[in-house]
Amino acid sequence: MSADKKFDFVVYGASGFTGRLVVEYLNSKYSGDTNISWAMAGRSIDKLNKVKDDLGIEDSIQLIEVDSNNIDSINLMMSKTKCVLTTVGPYQLYGNDIVKSCVETGTDYVDLCGEPGWMHEIISNHGEKAKETGARIVFSCGFDSIPFDLGVLFLQNEVKKQLGKTAHKVRSRVRVMEGEFSGGTAASFGATMASLKTNPELLNVLANPFSLSEGFQGPQQENDSKPIYDDTLGVWVAPFFMAPINTKNIHRSNMLLGHLYGEDFLYNEMWISGPGDEGKEIAKIIASANPIGGPDAPKPGEGPSRESRENGKYDVLFYADIDNKIISTSVAGDMDPGYGSTSKMIAESAICLVKECEDLSGGIYTPASSMGTRLIDRLIANAGLTFNIE
Repeated sequence: MSADKKFDFVVYGASGFTGRLVVEYLNSKYSGDTNISWAMAGRSIDKLNKVKDDLGIEDSIQLIEVDSNNIDSINLMMSKTKCVLTTVGPYQLYGNDIVKSCVETGTDYVDLCGEPGWMHEIISNHGEKAKETGARIVFSCGFDSIPFDLGVLFLQNEVKKQLGKTAHKVRSRVRVMEGEFSGGTAASFGATMASLKTNPELLNVLANPFSLSEGFQGPQQENDSKPIYDDTLGVWVAPFFMAPINTKNIHRSNMLLGHLYGEDFLYNEMWISGPGDEGKEIAKIIASANPIGGPDAPKPGEGPSRESRENGKYDVLFYADIDNKIISTSVAGDMDPGYGSTSKMIAESAICLVKECEDLSGGIYTPASSMGTRLIDRLIANAGLTFNIE
């Protein structure tokens, strides 16, 4: 990566709903910090200027006009920055040329992608080239999949500390989730469903928990598609709608970390609905609902009010049942997962990647396999996340 590039990172999509939140966070947290240089990019200079004025962003933050359909404008952005932070999804529609240009120019990249079909394609098409050019491409730096990916790493580090080995089975249980779903998440889901019509092979990618593990196939995983009773916790648990992407990323992390969790690793992610008959009935309702589909799903560019974002929160339990011992940890966030917390997570990911990961070689990564405990430390210090040993 060229050391003479002007910016540490550029926020691409800065005038969109989530991009604007990223910029607002950076402005409040790092305004006047001469160690971090960043810029705003998007299709319309007028819209970028409006965001800048609305949020009172200092004059020194530069604006770059970039059209995702114009490769010359994309390449111009690459010439100025060490890293691209992009909130412009669905990535399968708007991300191809951005990633390709990052890979070819050795520019780092972080996104909020929860589209395993597209990620599988990018890994296949650009993985080797990224290793050659030194580009570090890190997908899924928002609610999917940072709390889960780093949550498993945090638990495994604690298991290893206590027992001298990692656990071959980890279960995560969403205890609390209050907040609205991202319009981008809903759009990504819709784009993936549309892709299935023209590419039926995509179904195999979506169904396989190891589809991002580059040919590695681990053991049959526990069923997470229907309500079950969790004997360890004494509660009913229901399918969690983000498990299909989080699970794939966690197995990819394990593979990229040299199977730190073992080649026989099992991961199961579900949502706690409660004990007894009431918990069972709630689990059935959750299992039959689709929170990110249907006519009432949020649209890209739409999102909750500031009050709603700030009143949101989430709390996820992770546990390993190993050597007749239960070891538990948790990850919690202080804002709604899809917007407030996500915008802070991706901002800290870009800073961490550029500033604290000089030893990381080129390639296509997950948060745990690229930044790991360094990112955990940043999120605790700056972004309102807590990682606790229970």
